[in-house]
Amino acid sequence: MGKTTTAVNLAAYLAKAGHSVLVVDSDPQANATSGLGFDKSSLNLTLYDVLFSKAPKHKVIQKHKIDGLELLPANRHLAGAEVELVDHPRREFLLKELLSDLNYDFIIIDSPPSLGLLTVNSLAAATDVIIPVQAEYYALEGLGQLLSVYQQVRQAINPDLNLLGVITTLYDSRNSLSEQVRLELAKHFGDKLFTTVVPRSVRLAEAPSFGKTIDEHDPLSKGAEAYKSLANELQERLL
Repeated sequence: MGKTTTAVNLAAYLAKAGHSVLVVDSDPQANATSGLGFDKSSLNLTLYDVLFSKAPKHKVIQKHKIDGLELLPANRHLAGAEVELVDHPRREFLLKELLSDLNYDFIIIDSPPSLGLLTVNSLAAATDVIIPVQAEYYALEGLGQLLSVYQQVRQAINPDLNLLGVITTLYDSRNSLSEQVRLELAKHFGDKLFTTVVPRSVRLAEAPSFGKTIDEHDPLSKGAEAYKSLANELQERLL
């Protein structure tokens, strides 16, 4: 539980705060698509079709039941994008060009977990990066590689890319390791670390299986409180 859970639930609470929000699912696993309640196997048009078949964006973008929240969905066809991007003359910038004329208060891109061309496209299109880090030892090891890619993208492709913040997820207050990881993140990132911690939560973990955000699934849960708080912190940093 990390990047997709954070992308989907942040988007939901920003929309509920009155903002227009687009979630862009750039992950072939399409977990953001299913997590927002859309059947990825029945979608006729997705991000893949906009990127490579020039499908009109307005025909692909889906409206969510939460007012102000919309989705540019994905499905398994996006897995072929990595191969098709290799020989494209502007292969790092296709997503940026696709999103450049869209008018939303927030566009949240849920990128793949692997560090391929789709991830590079996501970073090239973004103005800010939020990194969810699970409060587990191995998550810290993978963080170094991700930060290295972030720096490479800043140097070579997107010099304005800003590390907006790091969020601690899967935090268990009964587990000393969780607190050790949070303290380690605080030492390395200082005020870049969000004050909000997202707890380890059964309700958060099960919400995607119902195709619901945590606010729809259990708005009074600790997970809901955490993502509502995180959305408030995000607005304070950006607005």
